[in-house]
Formats: sequence, structure tokens, C-alpha cells
Amino acid sequence: MKKVQIFADGACLGNPGAGGWCAILRYKNKEKIIKGSKKQTTNNEMELTAVLEAIKKLKEPCEVELYCDSKYVINGISKWIENWVKNNWKNSSKNEIANKKLWQELYKLKKVHKINPIWVKGHSGHKENELCDKIAKEEAKKIL
Repeated sequence: MKKVQIFADGACLGNPGAGGWCAILRYKNKEKIIKGSKKQTTNNEMELTAVLEAIKKLKEPCEVELYCDSKYVINGISKWIENWVKNNWKNSSKNEIANKKLWQELYKLKKVHKINPIWVKGHSGHKENELCDKIAKEEAKKIL
């Protein structure tokens, strides 16, 4: 199984507001940057979109080191998603979870790829996280 690193971040100008996302995919010494935006969104949706779009680029099952500064994404993948599935995509308050369609898509991808989520502190000098943050903000600004 190939080992891939993914660095992902999302940004939102206002919450909700114009949003952007960016991810860096790294395999051995090759890198690919992907990015996008959405007119009306939230920061959590953009963080999750960055992760999803990156994982969807993988052409075969991979072992993924996923670096992200969103505790929402990291905890969702590592702690909450299995319970959401058991509870028919409802949270502990019995309400439908936010970003349900994105989480459902990620759950399917989790069955294909071995995803190891790693939290990085945002705005702390982590090179790839800083670059993703910068590009995500640029993407959000483009659609203002």
C-alpha cells in the first residue's frame, strides 16, 4: 500500500461566508496542490472539503497521513464517525450531524484507505499548513 501525506486546510471570510480550501498531496518527492472555493459556506465545511477532495484524488487504496488543524475534522474521523453511523448520522443530542453528506462520503473513503489523522496547531509555523491556509484564504477572497 502506497504511503501518502495530505495537508489540508479551509478558510471562511465570515462564518458563514465566502470560503476556500486547499490541500497538498505528497507521495515520495512529488507534490500536487489542489484548491477551490464556495460562495456561502462555513469554515468546517471548507476544512472537510479540503480533506475529501484530496482523498478523492487517490487512484488506489493508500495509507494516508492526514495533517489538519481542524479538531472538528480530526475528531470526526478518529472519534465520532463510527458513532454517527451507528446512530443514523445523528449526534449525541439526537440531531442530524452538520455536513452529513460530506461525512458520509468520507466514511466511504475510510473503507478504502487507511487514514491516520494528525492534528497540527494552526498558525504555528507548520510549513504545509501555513501554505494551505494562505491558498485557502486567497480562494475565498477570489469570490467576494
